[in-house]
Amino acid sequence: MNGAPQNPVPDIKAQELQRAFDVFNRVSLELTQAYEGLQGRVESLTAELAVANGELRRQYREKEALSERLSLLLDALPAGVVVLDSSARVSGANPAALLMLGAETVGGDWAALAQAQMAPTGAPDEWQIGARRVAMAESPLDSAGGRILLIHDITAAHGLKADLERNQRLAAMGEMAASLAHQLRTPLATALLYSANLAQPELSGAARARFAGKATEQLKRLERLIQDVLLFARGESIGRDAIPVTTLLADAARTLEPLFAEKGVVFRVLADSGAGPGPPIIVGSRKALGGALVNLLENALQACESGGEVVLGALGQGRRLRISVRDSGPGIPPEAQARIFEPFFTMRAQGTGLGLAIALGIARAHGGTIEVSSTPGAGSEFAMLLPVGREGGA
Repeated sequence: MNGAPQNPVPDIKAQELQRAFDVFNRVSLELTQAYEGLQGRVESLTAELAVANGELRRQYREKEALSERLSLLLDALPAGVVVLDSSARVSGANPAALLMLGAETVGGDWAALAQAQMAPTGAPDEWQIGARRVAMAESPLDSAGGRILLIHDITAAHGLKADLERNQRLAAMGEMAASLAHQLRTPLATALLYSANLAQPELSGAARARFAGKATEQLKRLERLIQDVLLFARGESIGRDAIPVTTLLADAARTLEPLFAEKGVVFRVLADSGAGPGPPIIVGSRKALGGALVNLLENALQACESGGEVVLGALGQGRRLRISVRDSGPGIPPEAQARIFEPFFTMRAQGTGLGLAIALGIARAHGGTIEVSSTPGAGSEFAMLLPVGREGGA
């Protein structure tokens, strides 16, 4: 019995337990190392988060300071600032805007407020708010459709501009006083001569009628000259007529077509309405603009001989309208082009020299101007450039 082999089972179990214990120790060591690494990572992230929080707090403080400075700037800004949301309601306004539009502006519908308080003027982007004249600019605020409006009070500047224009007219009147005396003397002396001939008893009835007609013609010339001088000195104040360009062209054509036909000059009207739902319109004085256009057409007619051609055209160019009068006459010398709009400068023996000066004054009163281009021997073109809207909206 004592020589029998021992049972190997306990030894095997001990070996398995030893291996299991070794695995446990190894896994435990790995877990410990992983925990230590995780703890280090947490500490690193905590430090990074603290730095990020500090940066965010700094940025927030800077934004608060910037917002405060912007608020102070808007409060001190003399121009009105109005903020509109995507539905065109007033979401904010600075004190200057509230002073112009009223304390109940914020929260109101902008279209209704503008219609109730802002009256349009003849100049583009300029409005009348009570006794104030303002200029308004608009910019997009965000992708949602918000807008910001900047309203400048230009009352003082507008008054200075009006004073400057009046002083310029008075200065021009002073400079042309000697020329005016000469202009008046010639037709007056001629009328007196014809009138003296009427006193001759032996004058026949036909001669008497001829002299009377010539005297009347010179007196009408004097009357026309005096009217032109008064119009130039007074300046042209524009009205609030909404004038379709087609109507303006038709008025001028109807006035002068008989004279073109009588002289044998071809007269054509070309009007391009441009892009948009309706014909371009001009806001101003229909009578004044029509008179300026007639002046340009009369000059073109007088520049042409029988068989010549005059073209009246209109072309929309964005927010401006170009009304042109082109003739096939002899053209204007370069030295004369530089003086063509000067009062009393004329190239015609019977001209007053005020037609183009008055036309330019009317165009400027409507926020536009007149340009001339001419090549001697190849005709001339006068183009009146005016701000334009459209029927149903500006």
